[in-house]
Amino acid sequence: MRKLFIFFSVIIITLLAACSEDQATPNESFETYVNQWNNMEFEKMYSMLTPEAKETYAIDQYADRYNKIYEDLAVSDLHVSFDPIADETLENAMEDGTATLPFTVDMETMAGEINFSYEATLHQLGEEEEEMNWFIAWDPGFIFPDLKDGGEISIETTNPQRGEILDRNQMPLAINDTVYEIGFIPESMGDNPEQSIDQAAELLGMSVENIETALNADWVEPDLFVPLKQVSVTDEETLNQLFEVPGITNRELTGRVYPAGEAAAHLVGYIGDITAEELEEAEPGKYSATDVIGKRGLEQWYEDRLKGERGVTIVVEKEDEEEVVLAETPVQDGENITLTIDINLQEKIFNAYEEEDSGTAAAINPVTGETLALVSSPAFDPNEILYGTNADLWDSLQNDEQSPLINRFSATFAPGSVIKPLTAAIGLANGSLDPDEGFEIEGKTWSNGEAWGDYEVRRVSESSGPVDLMDAMVRSDNIYFAMQGVEMGGEAFVSGMESIGFGEELPYEYPVSASTVSASGEMDDEVMLANASYGQGQLEMSALHLAAGYTMFINEGNMVKPTFLSSEETGQIWQENVLSPEQADLIADSLRAVVTDGTATVANEADFPISGKTGTAELKLSGEDDSAQENGWFVGYPTEDPDILIAMMVEETQDRGGSSYTAEKVTDLLIDIY
Repeated sequence: MRKLFIFFSVIIITLLAACSEDQATPNESFETYVNQWNNMEFEKMYSMLTPEAKETYAIDQYADRYNKIYEDLAVSDLHVSFDPIADETLENAMEDGTATLPFTVDMETMAGEINFSYEATLHQLGEEEEEMNWFIAWDPGFIFPDLKDGGEISIETTNPQRGEILDRNQMPLAINDTVYEIGFIPESMGDNPEQSIDQAAELLGMSVENIETALNADWVEPDLFVPLKQVSVTDEETLNQLFEVPGITNRELTGRVYPAGEAAAHLVGYIGDITAEELEEAEPGKYSATDVIGKRGLEQWYEDRLKGERGVTIVVEKEDEEEVVLAETPVQDGENITLTIDINLQEKIFNAYEEEDSGTAAAINPVTGETLALVSSPAFDPNEILYGTNADLWDSLQNDEQSPLINRFSATFAPGSVIKPLTAAIGLANGSLDPDEGFEIEGKTWSNGEAWGDYEVRRVSESSGPVDLMDAMVRSDNIYFAMQGVEMGGEAFVSGMESIGFGEELPYEYPVSASTVSASGEMDDEVMLANASYGQGQLEMSALHLAAGYTMFINEGNMVKPTFLSSEETGQIWQENVLSPEQADLIADSLRAVVTDGTATVANEADFPISGKTGTAELKLSGEDDSAQENGWFVGYPTEDPDILIAMMVEETQDRGGSSYTAEKVTDLLIDIY
C-alpha cells in the first residue's frame, strides 16, 4: 500500500512540474526584483509592483523617492539578499498564488552602516495561465521598516571643532576664538536706510549691491538679524565706527584666529570658504558647500588632521513626533597639532627684518634637530584676509614689489659663500682637500685655461702667501674653493653634495623644496662646477637645509635630521659620518675664526663667542653686470653652548653692507636670546 502511495505522489509532482515549468516562480520573480534593487534600477522595480501598490504609490512616490533618499544619504555598498522559498513549500505557494519571502538590506551611508530585515509578499496575477507572473505588494517599509506607517527621513549634522595649531610651549598659532558677525536689523535702520547701507559698505569693504542683496533675501523679516561680514574683535576702531551706523549690530561667533599675525603667516596659513573646484575634488560626502578648508601653510598641509569628522544622524520622524535613529556617526573634533616652533623666537626673527627687507630664516636646535623658527618676510596678516575690511587687500598684496605672498622659507636660493664649509666638508671626506696644503694664488682673479674663455673667478682680497683651508675660510676666498671644486671634479662634487641631502626630498614634515646642484642635477661644465663650489652658478639651497648642513660641525660629523612636530623623536641622524670628528672640529674652528678674524667680525659684539659664516650671493645676468642684486647670508650659532643655530638671508643687501648686514641681525638675535 505504501509503495502505491509513493507511486501516485511521484506522478502528481511530475504532472505539477510539467504544468508549471513555463510559469515563473516567486523565487525567480523576486530574484529579478532584488537584482534590480542592487543595481538601483528603481524604474524597472516599479514595473514589478502589484496594481494596488502602483495605485497607492505613484512613480514619483517610488522611484523618485528611492533616488532622492539614496542620494541624500550617500548610499553605497548596497546589498539586498533574500531566502528563497524551499521546494517543499513552493508547491503550496504556487497553488495559493501568494508567497512571503524574508529579505535583508545592508548599505553604507554618510552616517555609517544601516541594515534591516523585512518581508516581501508576492501575488501571482494574470488573466491566462501562460501570462501569469508574480508581483510585489510594496510599501514604504521596503525603504526602511520605520517608514511603513508613514514618516519622513531627516539628516542631522554636528560640525566638528577644528583642531588648533600650537607652538612647543602650547602657545596658540591658530585657535578657535570669538569674532564678531556684523549685520543689520532692517527695522532699526531709521529713516535713511540708504545712508546706513553706504556707511556700512565703506567700513566693511563691501559693495552696496552685496549688502542690498543680503537685505532683500526672501527670508528677511524686519526684526531679523541679517549677517554681512565677520570682523575681528581686536579691530576696535572699525567696530566703534560701525556701531554708530543706524541698524548695525553684532553677534558673537567662533572663528579662526591667528595670534601671531604676519610673523607666522606663511607657516600657519589660513582657512577660507571651500570653492566649487575644491568641493568637486574632495572625497564624496567629506565637505559641504558651506564648509571651510585650509588654503595655505599648515592649515592646508594638515587639513585632514585639523578638520575633524562631521557627526551625522539619520532619523525617521514619525507622524506622532517620535524619532527613530537609523544610523549615527558621532562628531569627531579635529586634532590639535603641536610644533617644535617657538613663537617668541619666530616673532623676534620676523621683526628683525625691517620694512624694506625681504628674506628668509630658519632656526634649529643643532643637537636635537628641533625647528625653532621658519620665517618668510615680508608677509601678510591672515586675520586681515579672513576679517579685514580693506576691499583692495588682495590687489595690494599681489602688486606689492616685495611679493609678500611668496613663502620664501620653503623655496631655494643661491647660498653664496655660506656653502663653503659644506664644499670643504665633502672635499675632506673624499680626500681631495688637504686642509694644510697652501695654494699659490696671485691677484684677485683666476681662470683655468683657454676652455674658460674670458670667464674668471673673482675674490674680494688678495692673499699674502699660500692659501690653506683656514685662511680661505676666514677671508672667504672664492678662488680657493673654485680650485678645490675643479680639483675634485664634477662627479665627486655632485656625489658629495648628494651625501648631505642635495637632490633628494628633505625628510621633513612640512614641504620644503629640494636643494639642487644644478637644473639638471649634473655638473659636467667646469665653469659651473667652479661657481657652484663657492655657492654661485645654478646651485640652490633652502635656509632649513643649510641650517641642517651646519649641524655636522657640532655633532662630530653627523648631520641631524630636522624635526617639526613635537611628537617626533629628537636627535635623529639624517646623514651619518659625513666627516670624522676631527674633520668636523677643524671646520668648526674655522667658523669661529671667521668671526674673530674674518668677514663676520660684527658678531664679536656679543659678550659670548659666536661661530658662523657670511655669504653673498650675486644675482646677475652676466659677468659684466656690476650693478647686480646681492643677497646677504649668515649662518651663526653660540660656540660654547650651541642650542640654537640661525641661517638667515636678506635680499638686496648690496647697498646696506652686504652679508655683514645679515650677520649683524643674527648677532643681535643671539644676544637677545642669551
